[in-house]
Amino acid sequence: MFGRYYLFQSINIMQLTENFSLAELTKSQMATRLGFDNKPNQQHILSLKKLCENVLQPIRNRFEKPVIISSGFRSAELNKAIGSSSKSQHCKGEAADIEIYGIDNKILAQWIHNNTKYDQLILEFYKESDPQSGWVHVSFTDKCRKQFLKAYKDQNGKTRYMPWQ
Repeated sequence: MFGRYYLFQSINIMQLTENFSLAELTKSQMATRLGFDNKPNQQHILSLKKLCENVLQPIRNRFEKPVIISSGFRSAELNKAIGSSSKSQHCKGEAADIEIYGIDNKILAQWIHNNTKYDQLILEFYKESDPQSGWVHVSFTDKCRKQFLKAYKDQNGKTRYMPWQ
């Protein structure tokens, strides 16, 4: 029993890069509320590490401010409960939804696009009149598509995506 407890503890304090821990990329208030296990497997952890090394840590280094992760890894059970796509890169440990307090999300997305290797970058629900609106979704895989999108709600309230820039 002690060995399993120690392994769980060491996974929770694992540093993926200098400024990012596994715990902050797997924390989910919804999973806690619903009693879901939101623990990644070894492949998910490897993918999260690559995301941090290639995208999140460079962002942190550039802006010199904490990168707030509102959603990182999601177990399939959690992802289904929140109504997200079963194909979501969050379930593979390849994506995170982020913000930096005090930084316009559009500026953040543009910096990521111009300065990092990424698979998918989505400026989600941003309003020009409110620079703190929405958030930035970013993913990383070994075969990066550099897909840059903007998410918005149409007149029927359905989420739509359009190419950006």
